[in-house]
Amino acid sequence: SARPVRHRGSVVSRAPWVTHFGFNRTPFSKTIASKDLYARPAHAEAVARINFCVGESALGVITGDVGAGKTAAVRAAVAALDPAAHLVVYVANPAFGTRGLYVTIVSALGAAPRFHKVEVMAQAAALLAAEEAERHRRVVIIIDEAHLLTPAQLEEIRLLTNAEMDSTSPFAGILVGQPTLSRQLRMGVFAALDQRIATRYTIKPMDLAESATYLVHHLALAGRSDPLIADDAIARLHRVANGLPRQLNNAAVAALIAAASEGKALVDDSCAKKAVAELTRNE
Repeated sequence: SARPVRHRGSVVSRAPWVTHFGFNRTPFSKTIASKDLYARPAHAEAVARINFCVGESALGVITGDVGAGKTAAVRAAVAALDPAAHLVVYVANPAFGTRGLYVTIVSALGAAPRFHKVEVMAQAAALLAAEEAERHRRVVIIIDEAHLLTPAQLEEIRLLTNAEMDSTSPFAGILVGQPTLSRQLRMGVFAALDQRIATRYTIKPMDLAESATYLVHHLALAGRSDPLIADDAIARLHRVANGLPRQLNNAAVAALIAAASEGKALVDDSCAKKAVAELTRNE
């Protein structure tokens, strides 16, 4: 059974494999603090591009495969913003039609959205302008899963960026999505929006060296800075994860569980093989 441990006055149940390795927290958890994220070069570059867009009140595009670390980069960039000078509007899923974008913005800016679309459009534009001019706060609109945006929604985003005869943008915008987003924006019908994109960056998968450092980093955060996964096991986990952080998290946890179930102090290649078999069986 799981062993309960006290944490900040409450009892938290730890899984046997976590106790087996003496971790002080569950490694590879999604709840990791932004400051503790592994800042590989691609991650740092994505954060820098986002910061540029925020500083210039510009539109940017961040793409990458599922699990490449796009949202992690956004989290890191947002965590570093001064909340007194920025208001972040985060859209996790844009599947809400064209009016929904304006409703989301108006609601985030503290107003009650008007019913008719033409009215809520004008309301959103006025609130965005007032936020910067009167409250001296820059609005940062982040749309995740942006590859799901419809052509009509993309056109609405273009219209939102128009301000003062196209001389300024009333907000900084970050579109985050899978690689299909970049291909969609390159289509001629979206030329007007594509020309407004100040920066674009694709987060590539990690190479083997980065995967190894990533694993060491996260294990150290959980309290184990000594070698815990054999080199050949790391290589196998890297291959099955295709260098994608989220998949590597899952593979590493499966390998740690396999090692703990056999009473091993080290994750060897046989444990990695079991993890790979489990993950590929579930696909």
